Amino acid sequence: MKVLFAASEAVPFAKTGGLADVIGSLPKELTRQGLDVRVILPKYGDIPAVYRDEMTLIAAFDVYIGWRKQYIGIEVLEYEGVTFYFVDNEFYFKRPGLYGYGDEAERFGFFCRGVIEALPLMDFQPDVIHCHDWQTGMIPVLLKAHYSHVPFYSQIKTMSTIHNLKYQGVFNQPLLKDLFGLSDDHFTGTALELHGGASFLKGGLLYADQITTVSQTYAEEIQTPFYGEFLDSLLRHRKDQLTGIVNGIDYEVFDPMSDPHLVQPYRDSLPKKEQNKLALQEQLGLPVNADVPMIALVTRLVQQKGLDLIQHVLSEILSMDVQLVVLGTGDPAYEQMFRQAAETHPDKVSAQIWFNEPLAHQIYASSDLFLMPSQFEPCGIGQLIALRYRSVPIVRETGGLKDTVQPFNEFTGEGTGFTFSHYNAHDMLHTIRRAVYFYKNDRDSWLKIQQNMKKGDFSWKKSAQQYIALYKEMIKHNV
Repeated sequence: MKVLFAASEAVPFAKTGGLADVIGSLPKELTRQGLDVRVILPKYGDIPAVYRDEMTLIAAFDVYIGWRKQYIGIEVLEYEGVTFYFVDNEFYFKRPGLYGYGDEAERFGFFCRGVIEALPLMDFQPDVIHCHDWQTGMIPVLLKAHYSHVPFYSQIKTMSTIHNLKYQGVFNQPLLKDLFGLSDDHFTGTALELHGGASFLKGGLLYADQITTVSQTYAEEIQTPFYGEFLDSLLRHRKDQLTGIVNGIDYEVFDPMSDPHLVQPYRDSLPKKEQNKLALQEQLGLPVNADVPMIALVTRLVQQKGLDLIQHVLSEILSMDVQLVVLGTGDPAYEQMFRQAAETHPDKVSAQIWFNEPLAHQIYASSDLFLMPSQFEPCGIGQLIALRYRSVPIVRETGGLKDTVQPFNEFTGEGTGFTFSHYNAHDMLHTIRRAVYFYKNDRDSWLKIQQNMKKGDFSWKKSAQQYIALYKEMIKHNV
């Protein structure tokens, strides 16, 4: 079976968020399970030279995007057993950063059309094009509108995966009519129309043969008005084609036994894990003390991640005997909040307002507790890495957090973390206090949680099998 992943970012080439981790790791597992999976991405200027230098040009042609005739080059690179294609056009992609430009519709419209038109020249005819997020949402629309009568394309199925429904790629309708040559009937309320404009993502959700999202709970949540971002009725309408499959993590990249960034490799040994904590405390200038529970926050500092809850009760959190280590960037107000907390409580708070991958690994390995009080969380990767590194998660029961962290029950001994359900600062505070209590006063329960975490498997293995089953279901009528 042949599958082409179309996406706007992938580790290690270009990354702004969790999407890149998925595109960098899921194809590897699908390949291991016997599929021919390849990935196509824009060739950004920011891709490190070490990869750019290895790329080989395999096709060059012109593509029309609206009235513009644009050059497109397709370059190829094999990485960790997976074939990656890159769509090259310096006008659209040789810029700093990945997103945030005024011509976003044209850039990713060009990418969508380029992916489709490159296929016959790539010597690869996929059974399924697996599209990720809004940047690839027009691929299913264009395939049905402009290419379905061409024999090469007539059997290709499409899947659209929602990594975050909030980002919808909404642009004005005349622009999209112009870019794609679509008729007026594509721009009604039952088609691409959204918020008075037209949405790439809505197109993908409407025209794809299958829709997936990145956890079972999020698949249910997005069919409700609260989480549905004005697309809940469409998702209810297509619920029979909507499946939630939880993300995994790359067990080779995130492995405390072989992680090059740690001072002491470990698997289930708490004394060895503790060596990492003592080293990090020293490195960050915190008091070196194994008995003080270290709470980690590795995240984008934005409201979606529950930062307003932390803001409400930060002084109460810091009145406990804990250390708080924060890594990430985001909303200047939250960045400043943590900087200030670190200045006033240098013995309790380390605010690392930047992003550094080695440091992130060290924090996962060193922390005792990992805080993720998200307002909504399609899947979440932080809690999966925390479980892998035996840092006990404290999460709100939403989306993938609910699906992957089982609340600890001291009476039955079940559970892998601490959870709260209402989006409420004092519920979160109570849950943090409870977690700290067990860490300090109930070693048997703490060891039980560690045992339970050990049994979890958050690699891609199971999820890949679910994707394969969906791909097979989609193409069974093609034979």
